[in-house]
Amino acid sequence: MLIQALSDANLALQALQEKVVGSAQAEIFRAHQELLDDPALLEQTRDLLDQGKSAAFAWNSATEATARLFQGLGNALLAERAADLADVGQRVLKLILGVQDSAWDLPEQAILIAEQLTPSQTASLDTRKVLGFVTVGGGATSHVAILARALGLPAICGVPAQVLELVNGKQVLLDADKGELHLNPDLAEIEQLQATRQQQVLRRQREVEQASLPATTRDGHHIEVTANVASLQEVEQALSLGGEGVGLLRSEFLYLDRNRAPSPEEQAGTYSAIARALGPQRNLVVRTLDVGGDKPLAYVPMDAETNPFLGLRGIRLCLERPELLREQFRAILASAGFARLHIMLPMVSLLSELRLARQILEEEALALGLTQLPKLGIMIEVPSAALMADLFAPEVDFFSIGTNDLTQYTLAMDRDHPRLASQADSFHPAVLRLIATTVKAAHAHGKWVGVCGALASEALAVPVLIGLGVDELSVSVPLIPTIKATVRELDLADCQSIARQVLGLEEAAQVREALRVYHAATVETSLVVEN
Repeated sequence: MLIQALSDANLALQALQEKVVGSAQAEIFRAHQELLDDPALLEQTRDLLDQGKSAAFAWNSATEATARLFQGLGNALLAERAADLADVGQRVLKLILGVQDSAWDLPEQAILIAEQLTPSQTASLDTRKVLGFVTVGGGATSHVAILARALGLPAICGVPAQVLELVNGKQVLLDADKGELHLNPDLAEIEQLQATRQQQVLRRQREVEQASLPATTRDGHHIEVTANVASLQEVEQALSLGGEGVGLLRSEFLYLDRNRAPSPEEQAGTYSAIARALGPQRNLVVRTLDVGGDKPLAYVPMDAETNPFLGLRGIRLCLERPELLREQFRAILASAGFARLHIMLPMVSLLSELRLARQILEEEALALGLTQLPKLGIMIEVPSAALMADLFAPEVDFFSIGTNDLTQYTLAMDRDHPRLASQADSFHPAVLRLIATTVKAAHAHGKWVGVCGALASEALAVPVLIGLGVDELSVSVPLIPTIKATVRELDLADCQSIARQVLGLEEAAQVREALRVYHAATVETSLVVEN
């Protein structure tokens, strides 16, 4: 009974993946599939079956115990994994018990308010009836929030529990762009939001239609817009949406959610397939293994750390285990020649780390008989690297700024902290000043700078990033057309002016407001030009 339920669940998840191939949704359901094969989970279940427990009891007990363990470790990624496990657990349990999922009977134009939604529940929402949702659990980076964006559903996650006290049928207005839920809105507010949403839909259609156009400002300044990807399918989707290359290949997708390391052949085959899809005229930037911190590996034992974000992660872990790095370098080098290959080192804070990694790369290239090394760069996500960018620049081929970690390290705020996450804002002038410092140092040595953190995917941030001199924006795949369209509305001199202005402000909220005013004026000017 259990074996049949696991098989049926696997087929259902495979069908969900095939509906949304190449997207963030597909990656979520692929991770759910892999939970079905988790050896520790299956072993716990078998032990309970051997004790004479029923299949339903054994499976439910094992999944609940493992989910509680994940939740108790105080790690945001593992807490998300616990939510995924609970979802998978319920899917299999219903199959064991023969319980049919019944569709929710929801009214037209519903705003769904819940303590929490599972990824499966979110994916099954009838978007003809549900206009958006609000949940107490989760945050902007949760799987439920990712699925909401993919479905085009406005959503706010992580709101106070008092929202659950609202009675059914109460009229509310959900403004997800501002993170606001208005109670008892008047007709004017409703009409204004509906008009804004209709404009957004039409704009999105136009952006996708024009996705193949270059991202060039009105005065002729080109910005390369590339993609952040974690699979071959995402690369293919990025190219179909006008992506000019891959600015961040998260190589850890090959290592996570499995109980053994990928073979050298699997690694090399994956990198080569991605490089072939891109072709010799496009950049492929492969970030070496970025695990530790919020991304532990089940098969790479790591000591428990009081604060893993300040411990062995990224390049630090790989240099402590050089065979891991050597094997990955060999696999990446197998794709040389198929695309314009770049290798990027994460979490670099010392020049000695860069130099040692370069030495290992050179040794592996020599062993493979390669006469030309790929470009080698580093992530700028530690303040020390940004402040010493003038010393790093002569020794690298490029920089790529990871604004997510750079923000939390600069502001000393955990970006997953339930009370501080909203303040850990990459629009903070301190973060923007570090970006400016990095760009100035790189350009002084003729090196290019990209931004691959979440800030690059925010249309509001595009003017200031261009104004600071950033050369490349590597963004979330679905947002490629939007970011390219935003660039085409701008003027380089204006961007430089707004960048100088916001660097002198005090807080992120002030920067956002200044950029909103600038954006409104830019859109108005653009409409006048088009007319």
